[in-house]
Amino acid sequence: MIELRPNLKTAPRPKRCKSPAGYPHLLLLLTLLSTLVVWQSPSTVAQRETPNNKGYTESLRFQDVAPGIEYGQITSGHASKDDRTGPWFINVLRIDLKRARLKIVHALDEGVGLETVSSMASRYHATAATNGGYFRVNGTYRGECVGLLLLNGKLISEPHNDRAEFGLINAGTTTEVIFGHLKFSGKISVGSRMRTVQGLNRPVSPDEVIVFTPEFHRTTLTSPEGIEVVVRRGRVVSVGDLKGSSEIPADGYVISAVGKSREWVKDNVPKGATISFSWHLNSIEPGDDQKWRRAYSILGAGPQLIRNGKIAITNLQEKITPAFVTDGHPRTAIAKLASGKLLLLTVDGRQPGESIGMPLNVLADLLLELGAVEAMNLDGGGSTTMVLNDKVVNKPSDATGERPVSDA
Repeated sequence: MIELRPNLKTAPRPKRCKSPAGYPHLLLLLTLLSTLVVWQSPSTVAQRETPNNKGYTESLRFQDVAPGIEYGQITSGHASKDDRTGPWFINVLRIDLKRARLKIVHALDEGVGLETVSSMASRYHATAATNGGYFRVNGTYRGECVGLLLLNGKLISEPHNDRAEFGLINAGTTTEVIFGHLKFSGKISVGSRMRTVQGLNRPVSPDEVIVFTPEFHRTTLTSPEGIEVVVRRGRVVSVGDLKGSSEIPADGYVISAVGKSREWVKDNVPKGATISFSWHLNSIEPGDDQKWRRAYSILGAGPQLIRNGKIAITNLQEKITPAFVTDGHPRTAIAKLASGKLLLLTVDGRQPGESIGMPLNVLADLLLELGAVEAMNLDGGGSTTMVLNDKVVNKPSDATGERPVSDA
């Protein structure tokens, strides 16, 4: 969930969260806490911030729904079987980050599990919310993020396949949103001995070392095929070989290893040893490391759609198939305008005659027309959801209605 709130500090994740007076909330879930509704005249149109007009936004009129937050709808295209021409039903939030605050949250405030966007919005008293990144849809780790998730300085999940990310930076009186691609590196160290860590809070693949942190769950949920080391305050308190589902201490973490890494841990990590775990995120784009170090929360999804004011769809770099780009699907996207304002947008799909979904190249054109200078695609399909004032304002494509997701 994305909540607009500058000056956030690293802290335990609350079950409920309220914004300081005067600042509405936006959650990715966009949580906008103010209930003030001020309708603007129809003259407030999207084209004021857009030099690239292909006519997608002719029907768009923004209305104030809270201080710093505007909402509008677009009905575009015509009845057709061609998903490049519509029809489309589009919802748009335009956010002034000097007046509203943004927050990313995970379902159920854990590393696994699913929850609807409307439930997260209600739990965090959000005025508005959208779904966020990709996630595991079934199995023991259902709801685990597939992609980078950093919440208030705590790393929950590492990047996946060089996918795009956006980050939130506390910039004094405002929140700055940055876009790019990050790589993860991690290691455990026992004296002069070191072993690479492949990731956090996810299933352990052959020969991997995975670290499970308290933000994930009560236990690791692993099967008894590897070795698990419980660490508290930098010291190994137990080593369980061929045991799984270890309890994760609040003041430490669990190291889980299989295959060759299991053998290394058996030989090098005894009970009572002093041990450290460290990780780093580095930008794939040259020269961007410094700004990413300032980000307190980061969410991955992808692909990137716009960079430096130009369409730059990086699906091949992110190992996303061309069909995902060219086929029409329900979409959710996030974008930054030249003014520093933020856009959150949903496009409904899989509803013939109403809204059939949008290819990503058309979505990028639409975002350019709305004035975007940076943009990326979020999870879509049946996950695409926008909530405003406790109501789902789009029409999710699943036959069962709103889909439970991993974050917002």
